[in-house]
Amino acid sequence: MIHPDTEVRFINDEIGYGVVAKKLIPKGTITWVQDDLDMVFSSKEVDKFSPVIQKMIDIYSFRNNKGESVLCWDIAKYINHSFDSNCLSTAYDFEIAIRDINPGEQLTDDYGYLNIAEPFEACDEGTDRKVVYPDDLVRYHKVWDEKLTEAFPFVTKQNQPLKIYFSAEKWKLVEQIGVGKKKMDSILLCLYQV
Repeated sequence: MIHPDTEVRFINDEIGYGVVAKKLIPKGTITWVQDDLDMVFSSKEVDKFSPVIQKMIDIYSFRNNKGESVLCWDIAKYINHSFDSNCLSTAYDFEIAIRDINPGEQLTDDYGYLNIAEPFEACDEGTDRKVVYPDDLVRYHKVWDEKLTEAFPFVTKQNQPLKIYFSAEKWKLVEQIGVGKKKMDSILLCLYQV
């Protein structure tokens, strides 16, 4: 489930459509959480689909740490890649804003932590990285963990419309991490190891 203060907009001819904030989404806000409507397919299930459907799953899903393709049912599937993303996935099946996301700004992920199967050249953003590789999660998890560690204390300080999709047990864990009572698990736990 994507944050409710978002919408799909046409970005440009190169990128196509993306998810844009309609209002300020402050640092520490949960921007996406996996919910019961998201479809999860094993690799065997994906192989049974026609090539056209397989291509759609490849474009609009990500692979979790079990190698399953997770296809979001809502507009979350339109979140674009950025080497300087403003959202980061956690080891807990949700993403948070790692900095304020202003109205009209795209919500972005670094596809390097989404267990891509093949490398691809991304839009040049003026960063040192130009290509997303399947092993980026191994190479950059420490950098992403630092950003998450910095943003996590804000999670309990922000209005969280997506909190309703958390079990009481999971939300308690989030609160404990946010106030420093528990150590945050590394994003490296999202890695799918073939």
